Amino acid sequence: MVTGDRELWRVGDVCCWMISCCSGAELQVRRGDEIVLRELYPTKSDLYERARLLKAEYGLTSRSDPDV
Repeated sequence: MVTGDRELWRVGDVCCWMISCCSGAELQVRRGDEIVLRELYPTKSDLYERARLLKAEYGLTSRSDPDV
C-alpha cells in the first residue's frame, strides 16, 4: 500500500480512495478489486470536493458532509 492512502467513503463493494503523492493526489473509485475511476488533482481540497460530488451521485448523501 502506498503511504498516504485514505479511504474516503464506502457503500457495499464500492469505495472511494485518496492516494497522496508528491505531485498531488489521486482519487480512485473501486468496485471490489477493480478501479472504475481514476482522477488526478493538484490539491487535496479539489479531490475532497470531487469525492463529495461522487458520494452524492452514488446516493449516499444529499447534504454537506465534512468527513467526505
